[in-house]
Amino acid sequence: MRICILYIEGTNCEEESYWCFKRLGAKPEKVHLKQLIGMDTYDNEKRDLLDYDIVMIPGGFSSGDYVRAGAILGARVKSSLEAELVKFGKEGRPMLGICNGFQVLVEIGLLPSFDGFMSPVPQAVLATNDSARFECRPSLLKHENRGNCVFTRKLPRGDVIVNPVAHAEGKFVFPKDREEEMLKKMEELDMIVFRYVDPEGEYAGYFWNPNGSLDNIAGMCNSEGNIFGMMPHPERVFYGYQHPDWTREKSREEGDGRVIFESVLDYVTKKF
Repeated sequence: MRICILYIEGTNCEEESYWCFKRLGAKPEKVHLKQLIGMDTYDNEKRDLLDYDIVMIPGGFSSGDYVRAGAILGARVKSSLEAELVKFGKEGRPMLGICNGFQVLVEIGLLPSFDGFMSPVPQAVLATNDSARFECRPSLLKHENRGNCVFTRKLPRGDVIVNPVAHAEGKFVFPKDREEEMLKKMEELDMIVFRYVDPEGEYAGYFWNPNGSLDNIAGMCNSEGNIFGMMPHPERVFYGYQHPDWTREKSREEGDGRVIFESVLDYVTKKF
């Protein structure tokens, strides 16, 4: 099973992402955008997006997050790979965007995408945190999906997991005049995957919700369930010892982020 881990200048989580898939027996490859579009590369370095089973856009600060987070990478990907992305996704092949990758998927129009598979313009934005600063710490996430998202099917609904956040622009918002309508659509289509909660599993404000995200949304998928984006970092808690309380939980071998990668590999194995 081949996984394309897409990166450019400023990406900084491709190594962890690579090893998450590698440890589960898949064949990940770190692929620079230039390799997919054939720019400044030798023939033996060129890659075809459609040769992969899964595409992942990891976290970081692509192109320095100039303009806004994910905007430049999103524009470069959409302008050069739109046809391949649409074909890839419509075939049911999964795409994962974590942190900066989530921002890119929103910029491209793959999330939430209420108007066709890829909306011509972004329908939401991941705006500057309410605190107006970089937030970096463990966060508690409640799994809300009813089974649509292929990345969380191994995680029981209602479970609360720990994943770290590390971002300055993670506040998920819709245009104010369409906010209620779009939230209702997300609920109906089972697009909400994770929400930020407090230790009691209840929705709460700052600092449990680190960015002020609308409806406490931390992660979402498209209506088909094969495109998934989240602000927290599951690749940073693949192992139990990566958890902040690991010394008190010595029996924990697996980290809370591992289930994301296991679920999508299981989906691809069964479907393709």
